[in-house]
Amino acid sequence: MRWIHRDSLIACDHDGRVTNRASQQWVTVRGVPVLVDADPEGRDITACPNYGPTIKPCVKTLRVTVGYSTWLRVDGHRVVLDNLDGLTDGTPPGLVHHKVRAARQDFLGADG
Repeated sequence: MRWIHRDSLIACDHDGRVTNRASQQWVTVRGVPVLVDADPEGRDITACPNYGPTIKPCVKTLRVTVGYSTWLRVDGHRVVLDNLDGLTDGTPPGLVHHKVRAARQDFLGADG
């Protein structure tokens, strides 16, 4: 599994793009801050094409269910890995996920 950083591509199931923001700046991969636990939660999702009269597009990420390292931490916060999986606020509720589509770095990896 690869470490995820601010420039990694995270998207909803409909290909809406998650706006990444790193809460820490001092641990980086090639100058780009790595994401730690809670960074992928509550983030904006742009350009989700899933919309219609009774359909709500994904606009925010919700709780992460998988994807935080059990061993690696930055200032006490678990590092985000590329097996990240969490829910969004889109329809149908509780079924639409956000996941890593591209780590965009091949330098750092971890087993879990």
